[in-house]
Amino acid sequence: MSRPRSSRPDQPSGSGGRSSAHDAPSPSGRTPRAVAPWVRTRLRTAPRAAAALALLVLVTAYLAAALPRAVDRYETEGLRHGIASAAPRDSVLELTSPLPVATPSQYAEVLSPEALRKRSDELRALLPDPIRTDPAQTAHGVRTVARLEGLDPWLPRPDGISPQFVLSSPSGLDRHATLRQGRPAAGGPLRPEAVVTAKTAEALRLKPGAVVHVPSRNGERVAVTVTGIVEPHGPDAPYWAVEPLLRAPVLAPLVDEEVKYFWQAALLLSPDSAASLLATAGEPEVFFRYAPTADHLTARDTDRLSATLHSVGGGPDLVKLTRAVGGNVTVTTGLDEIVDAYRSMRDAIDPVVAVAVFGIGAVAAVVLAMTGGLFVARRDAELALLRSRGASLTGIGLRLLGETSAVAVPAAALALGLAVATVRPPGGGSGAAGAAGGPGAAEAAGAAGAAGAADGAGAVGVLGGIPLGPSLLAASAVALVAMLVLPLRAVVLHRRPRLHGGRDDLLTARPSRRRTVLELTLLVLAVGAVVSLRLRGAGDSGDHLVSAAPVLVGLIAAMVLVRIYPLPLRWLGRPARRLRGAVGPLALARAGRSSSTGMLPLLALVLALTTAAFGGSVLAGVADARDRAALLSTGGDARIDGSVEWTPLPAGLTETVRGTAGVRDLAAVQIEYGVALPSHEGTIARPMSAPLVGVEPASYTRLAERTGFGPFPAELLASTGKGGEAATADTGRVLPAIASPSVAERLGREPLEVVAAAGTFRVKVVGVRAATPAVRGEDFLLVNGADLTRRAATALLVTGPVDGTALRSAVTARTDAFRVTLRSEERAGYVDSPLQTGAERIYLGAIGAGAGYAVVAVLLSLAQNAPERSALLARLRTMGLTRRQGRRLLGLEALPQAVLAALGGVLAGWAAVPLLAPGVDLYRLALATAPGLARIDGAPLRADPWSLLVPALAVVLLTALAAAGQAWWAGRRGSIKELRAGDAR
Repeated sequence: MSRPRSSRPDQPSGSGGRSSAHDAPSPSGRTPRAVAPWVRTRLRTAPRAAAALALLVLVTAYLAAALPRAVDRYETEGLRHGIASAAPRDSVLELTSPLPVATPSQYAEVLSPEALRKRSDELRALLPDPIRTDPAQTAHGVRTVARLEGLDPWLPRPDGISPQFVLSSPSGLDRHATLRQGRPAAGGPLRPEAVVTAKTAEALRLKPGAVVHVPSRNGERVAVTVTGIVEPHGPDAPYWAVEPLLRAPVLAPLVDEEVKYFWQAALLLSPDSAASLLATAGEPEVFFRYAPTADHLTARDTDRLSATLHSVGGGPDLVKLTRAVGGNVTVTTGLDEIVDAYRSMRDAIDPVVAVAVFGIGAVAAVVLAMTGGLFVARRDAELALLRSRGASLTGIGLRLLGETSAVAVPAAALALGLAVATVRPPGGGSGAAGAAGGPGAAEAAGAAGAAGAADGAGAVGVLGGIPLGPSLLAASAVALVAMLVLPLRAVVLHRRPRLHGGRDDLLTARPSRRRTVLELTLLVLAVGAVVSLRLRGAGDSGDHLVSAAPVLVGLIAAMVLVRIYPLPLRWLGRPARRLRGAVGPLALARAGRSSSTGMLPLLALVLALTTAAFGGSVLAGVADARDRAALLSTGGDARIDGSVEWTPLPAGLTETVRGTAGVRDLAAVQIEYGVALPSHEGTIARPMSAPLVGVEPASYTRLAERTGFGPFPAELLASTGKGGEAATADTGRVLPAIASPSVAERLGREPLEVVAAAGTFRVKVVGVRAATPAVRGEDFLLVNGADLTRRAATALLVTGPVDGTALRSAVTARTDAFRVTLRSEERAGYVDSPLQTGAERIYLGAIGAGAGYAVVAVLLSLAQNAPERSALLARLRTMGLTRRQGRRLLGLEALPQAVLAALGGVLAGWAAVPLLAPGVDLYRLALATAPGLARIDGAPLRADPWSLLVPALAVVLLTALAAAGQAWWAGRRGSIKELRAGDAR
């Protein structure tokens, strides 16, 4: 066989390296273009392999590109939700300036409606970006800081105390209220007129034409004429919600030797009467109130918004506002605290999410590497032949790089486009100022859009309000890995000529020094990451080594498994030889003959199982924390208590509830809040109070055992036999009590007297529990309800799968003074922030993607040796091997590695959770909307058995099914191709 003149791939030929007439130079001296270009020829030769690679790159690049967009989306939603859902009193920006002592006529021009409106617009324009406000909810005017006493004798006085009024002249009252009676207020600086809301008029007996007199600075009276009654629009809107007294009066308590009540209300003066407040003794001030909008904000604006708020509150921007007002200005807002709370929650959640991102990223990288290894294995003979004929490593590498680039680059570009199209920003765009209507809404929206464009100009690129840079880098990284795996691996394997037919399996391979050094380096990194995570926690968002700790643990586990993999095969091989039949020994021999590069499938499966176990444990820990918090809040599956404390249960309600469908058990308790506790230290101790809970020991003990909150033997609260009205005079009887730790410490060991509405008696602490189902607070004192003097149950704690609608109907039929709280509804309230739901979706997506990559890894592992297995089955069938034995052979051959990977994944996941648990607190992820429930001692990370075992068993089952399917498919095909004479296999 003659050798061709040149077979180097960097000098392509038209037909397998042979010369052709087309290789002759043209008359012009130029070499004509090759008839069959390398890349096009290879892609046409193996279209299925190219399509499979393109699909894998497409899915992986899509996940990589969509991840930063999804994180940006839920973080943006979290910031907007935090501002939009906050109480208007906390979110508005209010600028106030006190007015000097002067007469109304002196400030008539300064406080005129036109002057105040102009100044409000100037101040609004001075608010720095990214602060934007809603013109429809903006208000300004003059109000009294000190409440003024109503001097008229006809005003209602419940306990003989005169009512107090706030006088305010808010702008835009006609847009936020409807006139019901009378006429709108007009008046002037010397003749003030006002309107009142319907609730104020009803409570204070006001009607159009009434005149209310309030004190003035000089001791005289200022007369305010009520001209009309109005009904507020949207009482929960910032215009009314910031000062609730403007829309509804309040019956306020005056605590002295006895509690007395008096009315507090507001008179809404006309803007033309604003200057008249200077004549009153109410310390008037000018106010400018701006309701912020959040529709234009993104997560990237957090730091800038926080810095801007600090500047407005006490920095350069405050100086500008002070100059515009022309006097002392005080800026009041809780928006900075809202932003800080959001940032704190985000900083607590991001490191936990980063663990899942690193895990799934590592699995995807290994699967891409496996794909390149499969292609190299299938083309090993071709590349070896080219190398033996003088092809250079550079030429081979560039040709292979061209092949993979032609597939990976378009797939990654398409994935990037799909990610941009499917993961849209909140609201479908960058957002605008989002004015809710009214004057200036269009201007606000335009300003927001302009600012958004300006913000995006400095970024790598912004599409729809989300930066394109991170997604572009992620998709490019996936494409780069897919492009380089095949050429790099081919160059490394063929850098030296190899002997044909040499063994390269796990039983005979000896680890090189480089591999040993690499494994030791990774071991050191894993130990450092675990120690760092245990000591510092996952809160350091900049330390990616800490976030990669579970991946490093899985990587070390995979390396250890590869090292010990030959041992169980050797141990099983000896007894297998004694079995009847050749399937068992042959399968074990074949398993040991698997390529030494089989570490990649094992690594992919172990990493996928570790990521699934860690992610499942995170989700299980979050769910467990929410379940316990909801159970502690309600005390059972449902709670029935009065909307007002110390409201006794109506007669027959207990029996009605007990007969409701789904109610399995019931515990009636008597709760008295705020009971003063004595101290064993005497009068020198600080005052302390706690709820006193009277229980029926048998039913309450069953409830405590089911909930797990402070169970105790019912005998501890055995009745003294003295209770009820007959025991009123017996104040020396001693009741056994179970107390919280702080209450037990205060009471000491000796009996002390407790004075409560339920009676006067002495208590002796016989047990200490950290929590109890009846009360939500940290402190409590439990006694036997039968020993109380005045016995009256105030709450019912229900156990069982009750129907909320039926239970509420049963309670409402008896009384309207009681409310029903379901544990399921309470738990649903903890999942409120988009940060929580977004992070949970990321974890669920990571677990799902890990499962998908595990499936791909199993299929790639089996496909790598599929031709060899098909040839083996064909040859063995000529020797009498049945189809059933063929399926058993392939299944037993594939199972050792799958079982080893499953065991390794379970052990790595089980070890990673306790190793990393001290540094991972899921409290903010689980209970971000319930900061007061710290009694559940955080949300520690615990290993979830289902997350450990189910994925591992699924891997083994999938491997067995895939091997059986491969054997079935090989049996359907003919054996002629595999038995051809001269076949190199």
